[in-house]
Amino acid sequence: MTLIKLDAIDSTNDYLKQLNREKWLENYTAVMAHEQTRGKGQMGNAWESEPGKNLTVSVLVKDLPTDMVSVYDFNVAVALACIALLAFYGIEKTNIKWPNDIMAENKKVGGILIENQFKSNGYYTSIVGFGLNLNQTDFEHLPQANSLTNITKQTYVIDEVAEKFVKLLKLHLLLFPERVTEAWFRYNELLFKRNKPSAFEAVSGRRFMGIIREVSKEGKLVVMLDDDSVVQFDLKEVKMLY
Repeated sequence: MTLIKLDAIDSTNDYLKQLNREKWLENYTAVMAHEQTRGKGQMGNAWESEPGKNLTVSVLVKDLPTDMVSVYDFNVAVALACIALLAFYGIEKTNIKWPNDIMAENKKVGGILIENQFKSNGYYTSIVGFGLNLNQTDFEHLPQANSLTNITKQTYVIDEVAEKFVKLLKLHLLLFPERVTEAWFRYNELLFKRNKPSAFEAVSGRRFMGIIREVSKEGKLVVMLDDDSVVQFDLKEVKMLY
């Protein structure tokens, strides 16, 4: 496994994408940074992280066959690898907040950003960005966030956590095609606020109550509304308020 360590970079995802365009890279090449100046989150949101305290890593996953691992199947495998990483460090009360937040004890500790490049031969290449709050303790301006060190009272070696994440990611993707049904069941079982009344906001600004039932195979959030109707939302159509 190749792990490239940088002092500071605008975005590890962008750096790895550019590097992959410029030269041949082995599969599962990873880039991590001491500091990201323009870290990216889902839907263009900024990923804020205190320099030198947390994990910011991007991993190149090459030549995935679309007929074996669909795009949202891939998301499921990545999310479960993140949950497995937390379990490895003894954190069991975890959830996945759709579409790509990783929760521990009902607060956000990590986020995933997956960027795909599709090819005409039926394969695609993915850049998996993962940010995980490790040793940061102050979240005064982020009340819904937390870190592993706040939960466990331990300090983490960031390089070691990065290497463990890449190994778990590789393992989950290797095993996924033969464990699709089991993986999807586990993913939906871990959904944050599943089967509980929750507040949502549509892109129009309208707020409403609903109950999350599952995520569809196409990656849409399936919600039962107050009138018992069931609707599906794409990732840009709704957000959960909590």
